Amino acid sequence: MLRLDDITHSYNGRRVIDGITVELAERRIGVIGANGSGKSTMARMLNGLVIPDSGRVLVEGRDTRKDAKAIRRRVGFVFSDADTQIIMPTVAEDVEVGLRRSGLSAAEIADRVDGVLRAYGLDGHRDHPAHLLSSGQKQLLALASVLVTDPAILVCDEPTTLLDLRNTAAIERRLSALPQQVVLLTHHLHMLAGYDRVLVLDEGRIAFDGAPDDAVAHYTELMAPRGGPEPHA
Repeated sequence: MLRLDDITHSYNGRRVIDGITVELAERRIGVIGANGSGKSTMARMLNGLVIPDSGRVLVEGRDTRKDAKAIRRRVGFVFSDADTQIIMPTVAEDVEVGLRRSGLSAAEIADRVDGVLRAYGLDGHRDHPAHLLSSGQKQLLALASVLVTDPAILVCDEPTTLLDLRNTAAIERRLSALPQQVVLLTHHLHMLAGYDRVLVLDEGRIAFDGAPDDAVAHYTELMAPRGGPEPHA
């Protein structure tokens, strides 16, 4: 269970989150909104990467202001640009690094790394330089490196923004098959089909909260009068 209680946040004097209160309990939740609507800031609050100026964010009853370290073990985060997330020289090392303080034995860590590499089609690239992978493989590596730690919740901030249609579809399939609760921020609106709930953010507030088709229709209508870019189909 994720709960946001009257949260606010500002950058350089500009209010980017303006009094959001919401509970997020569904298995698949989408978040959409124009650039600058506050969705990425809100997403980063869900695992304590950003602490609200006021209000509180609770993850399974724990406050991110007090228990951010423990919460980050429960809430995995995938960024839009995998290059900012890949930190180790090789593919296997990047998957392994998140387990180094897990308390698992060396053999258990090796088994888990091997299993994740196989599951994500990266076993043939085990010793490959991570930053020389294709864009799609990098995003799969970023996802695998988070999921190897077995988080209960996965927050994905536009994970397909830099990908072509084939790799977007691959990430979409991976996310749909996960047992974890998933909170997905995306401009690729077709990815929200079958989701339980979609939030539309606008100017730091929740402008709509409901079923995917209704949320997309509201978002499209919201954007049209402003002359903003058309959302991706």
